Amino acid sequence: MTPIDISKPHEYDHRHADVSSGWLRASVFGAMDGLVSNVGLIAGIAAAGAAPGIVAITGVSGLIAGAISMALGEYTSVRTANEQLDKEVRIEREAHFRNPEGEQAELAALFERLGMEQDVADVAAGQVHANSDQAVRVHLAHELGLSPEEKPSPVVAAVSSFLAFGVGALIPILPFLFGFGTLWWGLAFGGVGLLIAGGIAAGVTRHGWLAGAARQLLFGGIAVAATYTIGMLLGVSTLG
Repeated sequence: MTPIDISKPHEYDHRHADVSSGWLRASVFGAMDGLVSNVGLIAGIAAAGAAPGIVAITGVSGLIAGAISMALGEYTSVRTANEQLDKEVRIEREAHFRNPEGEQAELAALFERLGMEQDVADVAAGQVHANSDQAVRVHLAHELGLSPEEKPSPVVAAVSSFLAFGVGALIPILPFLFGFGTLWWGLAFGGVGLLIAGGIAAGVTRHGWLAGAARQLLFGGIAVAATYTIGMLLGVSTLG
């Protein structure tokens, strides 16, 4: 039997998920947004009296526009966040160049607050600052909770959001695309989609799948109730 190296607990004791690539948040947000927005959309126009064909066209239009919008939004937001991180790296590097002694003293004080004795903290800070790149990374990690090596990819976030939104938005309009579309079929498909998506998201984050599914169904129900009520109040004749 191969002996266990206790200095490497990530090899035998536990694993961490990849939370820095940007795909998980974008996928969950995209799928939920696609489901909720298109369920609400078809509920509103169907309640207003629109024919099934109009509901289908509107749902497909909402899918395309929403998926593109989500992808562009994710790309822009992630890229902007990465550019902000790059700016913070430059600020920290400039501070180390101007005042290396002050930065080292700051790190030693931080180590003391974490529980190190003063002499140990001074030695540790000196060893970290022997490598300027490493010193910058440590300061960013402790001061801002950031890591220059763990920037999410804006492209991955955009593609994940686009695909997830498209799948989510497609589910409630499937009955209309296959010719048996009624509002209740659309709501039923959307409700099942919300339950599944909520359960999957909860499973990925190791939370109770039932609570996650119920929460997403509740959020979707709120959106449907609001848009259905507005659609009933307006009506097709009013819109025309």
